[in-house]
Amino acid sequence: MSRFFPGGARSLAVLAALLVAGTACAAEYLLPANGDNVIGRNSTAVAERADTLFDVARRNGVGYEEIVAANPGVDPWLPGDGTEILIPGRLILPDAPRTGIVVNLPEHRLYYYPRAKKGEAPVVRTYPISVGKMDWKTPIGTTHIASKQALPSWYPPASVLKEHEERGDPLPKVVPPGPDNPLGEYAMRLAIPGGSYLIHGTNKPAGVGMQVTHGCIRLYPEDIAELFPLVPVKTQVNLIDQTNKVGWQRGTLYVERHAPLEGTDNPADMDPAMMDALITAAIAGHSVEVDWPGARRLFEQATGVPVALSTPVRAALR
Repeated sequence: MSRFFPGGARSLAVLAALLVAGTACAAEYLLPANGDNVIGRNSTAVAERADTLFDVARRNGVGYEEIVAANPGVDPWLPGDGTEILIPGRLILPDAPRTGIVVNLPEHRLYYYPRAKKGEAPVVRTYPISVGKMDWKTPIGTTHIASKQALPSWYPPASVLKEHEERGDPLPKVVPPGPDNPLGEYAMRLAIPGGSYLIHGTNKPAGVGMQVTHGCIRLYPEDIAELFPLVPVKTQVNLIDQTNKVGWQRGTLYVERHAPLEGTDNPADMDPAMMDALITAAIAGHSVEVDWPGARRLFEQATGVPVALSTPVRAALR
């Protein structure tokens, strides 16, 4: 795993600011050249007296739901001084073309596959995100970046204006750039008809990694500042819903299970047979034994942490 900052004085300034703030930008990984699709590794951090799990998550480049799911039984608001926290850094790449941006909604994570320059190895960058809440779902499908804007103004759609008006918290028709702008400092508009969907920053980073937006994809301020200059207009964006992922790393099968988004209308997301089918398809042609009871526990716990579930089949004794 490595931390990547584009060259130049601005990058050094950004890096210094992030170190002062105690935050971490996205990880960049080489794509496995041997056909594997498991990247990264888990690590641990130790909570300090005043920490919440969100504090630990942001310092380590993960989102709120990710770190809560990976640490069952830990109080998210007061984990306790000296508590060891699992940082879920091992990831199975989504089952989607490795081009442009891939957003796996129930994982609360964005993957960016920049076009490799001649002579360079292909890489993937990944960031925690917030997605649409139950009544304001982020749509599924393939689109592209239609436009980009630094220091955007926010024009709340009529539905959002109505929602705020009904709860006695009216919004202006235009929110200019600044600390009160919920889009943060950067926004990339998606070419989705019939709505205003953005990949953007935020002035409330504590919500990153949750299902809390009006359909947009929200990143930490430091993450969108890093991603924004890397992504060209017209970049493909693939919005997917994969609660179960399977992958290989050096001959070992890993399985990753995420809880479905609230308000999901797909009953297959709660059917363990769907994950079993993925595993069965993945092991075809491989001489491995699967820990099926472990797979069922993994399905039920939905920690979002990839777990090794295979062992090599031993050759028969002669």
